[in-house]
Amino acid sequence: MFKNIKFANMRDDFWPTPSMLAPYFLAPSGKEWYYCGGNDSYGLSISGLYGTSHLKPYAQDPANPQNTRVEVNLYLWGNPELGVLLGYEKYGGGYSEHHLSVGDLTKLDVWVRALHDDLMPVGLYIPFRTAWPAVKEFMDREGELPGAITWIKADDLPENTFPDPFEKVNEIKTHGYPWETDPNWRSKR
Repeated sequence: MFKNIKFANMRDDFWPTPSMLAPYFLAPSGKEWYYCGGNDSYGLSISGLYGTSHLKPYAQDPANPQNTRVEVNLYLWGNPELGVLLGYEKYGGGYSEHHLSVGDLTKLDVWVRALHDDLMPVGLYIPFRTAWPAVKEFMDREGELPGAITWIKADDLPENTFPDPFEKVNEIKTHGYPWETDPNWRSKR
């Protein structure tokens, strides 16, 4: 199996130990992971599940997905006020799954702009401390869908849950990013 991480300053073909990631979720409020790299989206991936490492990656043969590697991604979007939105996808080898974390689903019609300008539904964010057991379970169970949180299938979400960044929507502004209060925060890392 092939593992990869893009999280804070960790960008390599490995997964760190849980103790290396835990502080990014369990730190005091305002000190969670997002401040480390000036980014709010990270992820973990694994490829070659269920003995499929020898097969082509899905991207090389999407027309024949049942004969491709089983690949899994856990995407994480952090917000200093809202917490984390988790996205889980498993594809290849006949799989085609996409799940998202469930926060307050009554807020699916309210969005926050991520640092890369994507509009993210507020109702899918969960607290950092709530997200951590799911991230740890994802790693412990080698990419299986964690049971530590509630998920919703992407296909079960209302249409336009993820609108185009240029659409006019009910958008909220959040605060708490380090650069809002300290313009020299990068040089202090």
